[in-house]
Order: sequence, then structure tokens, then C-alpha cells
Amino acid sequence: MFRHPYEQPPYMPAYYYAPPQAYMRQQPSLQEVMQLLRTQHSNLYTQLEQAGMNRGIIDYVFSLAVSFTLNQADTSQSASQIYTQFQARIPWLNLFFRQFGIAPNVAQRILTRVIQITLDAIGGGGGQPQPGPGQGWSNWESLGGTLTSGPAAASWQPNRLDVFARGTGDRLYHKWWNGRQWSDWENLGGTLTSAPAAVSWGPNRIDVFVRGTDDSLYHKWWNGSQWSDWESLGGTLTSAPAVSSRRSNQLDVFVRGTNNRLYKKTWNGSRWEDWEDLGGSLSSAPAAVSWGPNRIDVFARGQNQNLIHKWWNGSNWSNWESLGGTLTSGPAVSSTRPNQLQVFVRGTNRNLYLRTWNGSMWSNWQNLGGSLNSEPAAVSWGPNRVDVFARGDNRELIHIYRGQ
Repeated sequence: MFRHPYEQPPYMPAYYYAPPQAYMRQQPSLQEVMQLLRTQHSNLYTQLEQAGMNRGIIDYVFSLAVSFTLNQADTSQSASQIYTQFQARIPWLNLFFRQFGIAPNVAQRILTRVIQITLDAIGGGGGQPQPGPGQGWSNWESLGGTLTSGPAAASWQPNRLDVFARGTGDRLYHKWWNGRQWSDWENLGGTLTSAPAAVSWGPNRIDVFVRGTDDSLYHKWWNGSQWSDWESLGGTLTSAPAVSSRRSNQLDVFVRGTNNRLYKKTWNGSRWEDWEDLGGSLSSAPAAVSWGPNRIDVFARGQNQNLIHKWWNGSNWSNWESLGGTLTSGPAVSSTRPNQLQVFVRGTNRNLYLRTWNGSMWSNWQNLGGSLNSEPAAVSWGPNRVDVFARGDNRELIHIYRGQ
């Protein structure tokens, strides 16, 4: 018999029949977590209220997810795993959201976030990243998927994010934020032997690069209406590529070659130039960004596991400099405005670390927490906004950001 979603479900909510041992845990109460959601995560309510859901109903659904996590879930599991169990326990959940025109992937993302916040309040579970470190940074969130490489990220307009990763079958997968919600994963094909690299040089334009099965550089692009086929650009890559753009219709692609040196291949607006040897001794894939029409900054891990840096000033390349640190992955870099750089690395404890160039000096390293299972990816779509992505402990995409 059909039951209207506003009616009480045919069984009592999870928090009415918690097993006795649940109360022996050192953990927050249902009321404490709900207060945390209402005061510090009101954006989760806003997203559902915009679809026409009453706040009291949202509170009720959130309380079910929180109660299940506190009292019935195995908190050593990931938020995604707990969500799957929660959904199986409450089969009317998808029908309930469908009444408001809310897509299943949106409901899953929001409730998985509620579960992750609950795990963080308990003290962290499932090997998931810990809460954000403050100073304007969000908590970590899981965006799902099954990644077989680190991600790449690009942005072609404010409040737009495009994330790419190698998934099962070694295919390229794509997920994007359109300003309101995350899409499902899209399969873009190919056969990748590395993480991808991505950049945008203009509105509605994305260029993606990968290493193929023959160790050559491959390129695929979005022209505003459709994706191109893959093209081979040659070379012999011993790492994933990196890419930056100094101006419209210009691309600079960087790779580690067979002798661990840095190589560059440039699209000058009309043709691809030959490979250029930029030297160095890299022990990771490079990372690259441009903050102006005549500026490129390239980073990599050196032979001493330190961060190394080289830049183009419009007329010549600098020597390599060491910026210290102990990296356990390749770096990522973003730029929020001219002469500003944010460099992200995975450290020895698999936490995310940040070092910033403020225009005149480098900051000390800042620990941003998390539990990374790959190198990070970073992008900025505005002067106060940085988004960082990585693969989490359960091979899902994880995300942290600063600013609005």
C-alpha cells in the first residue's frame, strides 16, 4: 500500500531503538549534531528549501541520518558506505525526495555530507578526512566515484568546477559543479595510464591531457558544445602531465621525460611547437599554473622529496629553487590573483599541506588535514576561492575549499 512521504514510516525512526551499547560510546547526542547542522551547515538546508521542502521536514530526514550514524552504523566505515546502509533501511527515501523533484544523486550527496559531519563530530570515522582546519576552509566532503588515479580540476567561470579522474576500465571520467549541484560522473572514454591534467582558457572551453598506453601525450577538449576525439601529441612521458594557460587559445603542457627532466610542449594558437627540455631532476609529475599573460610557475617533487619550483617571467626561465617540505606525492598549484600562489602537497602523514606565495614571500607550511590516497588537484575560480580535490581512502573523490 502506498504511504504518503509526509506520514510516519511503518516503523519507528532509528533513534528510538538504538542498541544499549550505543549509549556507552563517547559521542555527541542527536540534539548536538542537529544543532551543529543548523548553525554551521545551513547551506545543506538551503539547497533543499530551494526545491520546496519545508525546513521541519528537512530536519526530520537529517535526524534519521544522524541517528542511524550515531546508533547503528559501523563508524569505521566511510560516509558513502553508511549512506548505502541507511538508504536500504529506509526504502521510501528516494520516493520521498522524488516528490520534490530532487534527483537521487543530489539527495545522496547531501545526506552523505550529513553523515560525514556526524562522523566528524564523533571524532572521525571510516578513515575519512578529518574536519577542516579553520581559517576559512570548509570541512572535507566526499563526492563519491571510484578513482584509479588522482583527480584534475579546471574552472571556466565563477562558481563552475570541472573535475576529471581515471576510473574503472582506465577511462576518463568527468564530474562538474554547475553553481547549484554536482552532476553524475560522465564517461569520456580513452585508455589512460596516468592521472589527467585539465585547464580552461576561456568560457565553456576545457582542455584535458593524459598519458596513453604508448606513454605518449593525448589531448581531448570541450569546445562549448561537444567533446573532441582524442589526439596524440607524441613524446615519452614518465609521469602524468600538467597544463597551464597564459592567455586565450594558448596552452603549455609539462611532463616528466625518460631522464626525469621537465619537458614542455606549447600550443601557440595555431600549432603545437616542438618539445622543449627545461632540465631538473623530478621524482613526481609536475604541476603548473599561470597568473598572467607572461607568467608560468611549475612545481614538482625533487629527488630529496622536497618541493622544487621553476618559473617563466616572460623572457626566460629561472633556475630551479627548493621550497623544502617532505612530499609523498606530486604537488598541485592554484592562483587566486596576480602574483599569488597556493601550492598543495600530500605530506608524510597523508595530510594535505599548503604553502602560499603572497607576492613578496613564501609562508610556512599549513596542515589542512584530510587523509589523501593520491596527489591533490587545485583550482581557483575567483580572488578569494580555492578548491582542492584528491582521492580518499575508499578511492572516492574528496573535496575541501576556502572562500565563497
